[in-house]
Amino acid sequence: MSLIFINPESLGAPRGYANGVLAPPGNGLLFIAGQVGWDEQQNIVSSDFVEQFERALANLVAVVSEAGGTPERIVRLAIYVTNLEAYRSRTKEVGKRYRSLMGRHFPAMVLVEVKSLLDPNALVEIEGMAVL
Repeated sequence: MSLIFINPESLGAPRGYANGVLAPPGNGLLFIAGQVGWDEQQNIVSSDFVEQFERALANLVAVVSEAGGTPERIVRLAIYVTNLEAYRSRTKEVGKRYRSLMGRHFPAMVLVEVKSLLDPNALVEIEGMAVL
């Protein structure tokens, strides 16, 4: 089995992980590592929850695009937040940013509140799976 590792240059060089792993031809499953609101230098783009959400989702979509897919091919998202109330209180803004990247495509999703994330400044992390 020959896996293909997907690491878009726009996300910077990963250290100790791959941004995406594409299963061999014929399988077509792309597993997307958790993405936070990092820029190309792997710095958090903002302390604002909605800005981080948008960038994390954009980074996830970049991995899918690099593998030859589109957002419509995403079948699962897991969203981890450090403050559930921050998400709930800004649902409309989050939804607007989500639709700007994903349109009206809504895969299977889970939202989980966690104590913290790897980057201490990260407020949200999104992982996913796509079928290409």
